[in-house]
Amino acid sequence: MSESESALTSEIGRHKVPLLSALVVARNEEARLGACLECLHFADEIVVLLDRSTDGSAAIASRHGARVVEGAWEIEGERRNAGIGACRGDWILEVDSDEHVTSALAVELRAAIAAVADGYFLVPMANHIGGRLVSYGWGAYNGVARKASLFRRGAKHWGAGRVHPKIDLAGPRRELRECMDHFVYRDVSDMLRRLDRYTDLAAEDALESGVILGLPRTLRRVFSRAWKSYVARRGYREGPWGVALAMLSALYPLLIYLKVATRKAGAGKK
Repeated sequence: MSESESALTSEIGRHKVPLLSALVVARNEEARLGACLECLHFADEIVVLLDRSTDGSAAIASRHGARVVEGAWEIEGERRNAGIGACRGDWILEVDSDEHVTSALAVELRAAIAAVADGYFLVPMANHIGGRLVSYGWGAYNGVARKASLFRRGAKHWGAGRVHPKIDLAGPRRELRECMDHFVYRDVSDMLRRLDRYTDLAAEDALESGVILGLPRTLRRVFSRAWKSYVARRGYREGPWGVALAMLSALYPLLIYLKVATRKAGAGKK
């Protein structure tokens, strides 16, 4: 038995409470990983799964006492399921490297898993752009109001897909009150880079699955997503940031359509 396994067994025997694993799945996130891990020391173990990382992320994770799992997973669902499988806790808290658990949320998390035996918890997200809290206008593409980040082992499974794969959840659904800080974008340039990267991945998924939307349906989604972000989700309350979020949401399906069309045309010329 390894030293970490012995320590974990000791925790189980000493506390007589459900064991909590904190999981971070990352790739080349040395600039943000340390601050994220600093907020996770309340957990019984920290697992960091690094996907094809070539920077100093592994050393940073080790300094924070995390167990590091390294490998290569092209599909998001596969890498996240691998991370979940590496955790030894009864409950798992899945945190991205751009997310920080506040001290108040940490207390609520521990109390929550001590009170129930199964299911999962939705954790509210406080989404930021740079240092600014932006509460309105987010959509499924660029930020969500809450996520199933805390779950009993076996209650969460990620599906296929390179970007935003389907998630299967089992057991009772509950909600926490305290928010997790989510630093979605560093700045405006980061917003544009992520839009480009995510639409690249979504275009690959569409070509691989054969589920490709035509132009009329794509255009309907352009306008419906803009309206949903700016009006239904009250992005107008955020001033120019709300306009930007609505525009990015609207561009998302259009860029996927154009990238799919471009790649299909290129493949036809070969």
